[in-house]
Amino acid sequence: MSLLRIIAVVSSVLAAAAVLLYFVQEKLIFYPQRISGETANHITSAFKNVEEITIHTKDGTRLHGWFLKNSSGKISKLIFYFGGNAEEISYMVYELQRYKDWSAVLVNYRGYGMSEGAPGEKSLCGDALEVYDYFLEKTDVDNPKIAVMGRSLGSGVAVYLARNRKSDGVILVSPYDSLASVGKGIFPFLPVGLILRHKFDSAVLAPEINLPLLVVTASEDKVVPPSHSKKLSEKWGGEVNAVEIKGEDHNSVSLRAEYWDSIGRFLDGL
Repeated sequence: MSLLRIIAVVSSVLAAAAVLLYFVQEKLIFYPQRISGETANHITSAFKNVEEITIHTKDGTRLHGWFLKNSSGKISKLIFYFGGNAEEISYMVYELQRYKDWSAVLVNYRGYGMSEGAPGEKSLCGDALEVYDYFLEKTDVDNPKIAVMGRSLGSGVAVYLARNRKSDGVILVSPYDSLASVGKGIFPFLPVGLILRHKFDSAVLAPEINLPLLVVTASEDKVVPPSHSKKLSEKWGGEVNAVEIKGEDHNSVSLRAEYWDSIGRFLDGL
C-alpha cells in the first residue's frame, strides 16, 4: 500500500471517529441517574431538617431536589452543590449533615433524579443561576454566607455560578481546566476542541474569580488527572488551598475522612 493511500485511509478513519464523537458526545459526558418518587419521599421523611423542593425554570422545566436546613434553623450559611456526571445527589442530604452550621441546596441536574429535561452545558449553567436566585429571594434567607461546591463535571457548573453570582468561597473536587483539555488526553488524534458542544471551559473564567478556593484531588485519579486541576488552580484569581488525597481515585476520594475534614476546615474559615 502506498504512503498516500495509507494517509487517505487514516484520514478517513479519523474523520469518521470525529463525526461519531460529535453525535454521541452527550452519552459520553452525561450519565443521568434516576430515582422514584417513593425513594425521594423516603429521603425527605428520614430527616426532620430536610425539605423536598421543586423549581420551575424559565423554559418550563421542572427541577427536583432537597433543601437541607442547618441545626440552628437560621439560614445564615448556605452551600450550593453540583455533582458529577453520573451522580444523583440525594446521598449528599446525609453527607452534608456533618456541617451543622451550614444549610445546603441540592438540586439534581436535568434528566437526573426526578428532574425533567435533558442535560447540557448551557442548561446546567443556566439552571444553576435560576436555583441560586430562587433561594436568595426566599424570605427566610437573609444575606447568607455562600459556598459553591462542585465535583468533577459539577466543578464547571460551580465555577460558572461563582463567576456570575455573589459567593464567599468555592470548593472544587477533581476539577478540570476544560472538558476539551481532558478530552484531548483521551482522544489525542481528534480535534476535540472543535467537536465538543459542551466545553465547560473553567480555565477561561477562573482568573475573573477573586475568591478563596479549595481544590481536592485524588492522587490516583485517571478520569480527571490532577494535572488538569493544577492547571485550573494556576489560573484562579484568588487564594488557592490544595488538598491531595493519597491512594484514592476519582470515585473513592470521598471515602476518606480527610476529604470531609478538609472541606469542614475550609468552610470554618469563610
